[in-house]
Amino acid sequence: MTSPDWLESWSTEEGGRRVRALFAEAFDGAAPDGVWSAPGRVNLIGEHTDYNAGLALPIALPHRTYVALRRRDDDVVRLVSAQAPGETWTTRLGDVAPGAVSGWGAYVAGVAWALAEAGHKLPGFDAVVDSCVPFGAGLSSSAALECAFAVALDEVAGLGLAGDDAGRAELAAACVRAENEIAGAPTGGMDQAASLRCSAGHALLVDCRPGLSALESATRVPFDLEAAGLRLLVVDTRAEHQLVDGQYAARRAACEQAAELLELGSLREIPADGLPEALDALAPHDPDGVLRRRVQHVVTEIERTAQVVDLVRDGRVDEVGPLMLASHTSLRVDYEVSARELDLVVDAATGAGALGARMTGGGFGGSAIALVRESDVEAVVAAVQAAFDDAGLRAPGFLLAPPSDPAS
Repeated sequence: MTSPDWLESWSTEEGGRRVRALFAEAFDGAAPDGVWSAPGRVNLIGEHTDYNAGLALPIALPHRTYVALRRRDDDVVRLVSAQAPGETWTTRLGDVAPGAVSGWGAYVAGVAWALAEAGHKLPGFDAVVDSCVPFGAGLSSSAALECAFAVALDEVAGLGLAGDDAGRAELAAACVRAENEIAGAPTGGMDQAASLRCSAGHALLVDCRPGLSALESATRVPFDLEAAGLRLLVVDTRAEHQLVDGQYAARRAACEQAAELLELGSLREIPADGLPEALDALAPHDPDGVLRRRVQHVVTEIERTAQVVDLVRDGRVDEVGPLMLASHTSLRVDYEVSARELDLVVDAATGAGALGARMTGGGFGGSAIALVRESDVEAVVAAVQAAFDDAGLRAPGFLLAPPSDPAS
């Protein structure tokens, strides 16, 4: 068996050096106005709850997307990515609209469009991108891209939004609009909130109920794994995660249909002790049981997230493992978004001593996480790698996820 493939993060100096060099190469030796970056995220618990007005508990990763950007005097946008060598993505800001642009640059131009829609004046820009956030791993490389550009455009356009939490919530909302309306991915807002509003040493309790103020909707929860002798291990299964293939949208549509049948604004309005009554009410409209399974996952996942937060706040992070496992079972059975590779990680990790494990992100591939004692990290990694090898699967990638800094 080969050595584990550890997916290392870059220092800010390394990330900055990379994009400055790429900018000079792409734009005739010119220097950018600055360098900005934003992290990917991993969600501890609270999956597929954000678009149901529920709770989620993400942390920011040390792995970041870096942007070097220079403003222009016109409305032209030119983008170059180290992940798409030899290509320049170009548009004009005046041409950006839902359905009008495509490709990876839509995530970027969409942020400028959304900020303009919110009343801000944005210049055109030249920019380059490089990233150590694993792509297709369910670790929100798209939100990292959007949020890196959000803080870059905020600064070069003098918007002043990134200076406080309320302004960062406005930037996050613009990134969500970019992803939903321009890039065409019907995600909730948890990923962008994490990338812009997390902080080192903390998880972010995201409450997605409509009508909450920015300060009410996101609360930082101390999450000191090292003090507890624990590590959060992330396993990139290399089973590529896609949000625009229809499965994610189908889950969201089912939840919206169930809420409409129950005459509710969202599934968040169903209390945990009211779940049996809600499921009974859906039964006449749900002959195959799909809606009831989706609702059962959402309601119980919101309750699990609240329980994890209580344990973490009480300094009992080593007791959250059973809730992680229950979350994974619910995602596998009721929400049907797991995959063979994700289940394999959970089984192998817990069999080797992990306190808990679950898939993370939208599902259908991507990554899983395991809460592991520091002394057990090597054994858990070896067990997961051996399980993939025995199954004839491509070797996974591994990273450790200390709660890290937001976009800056």
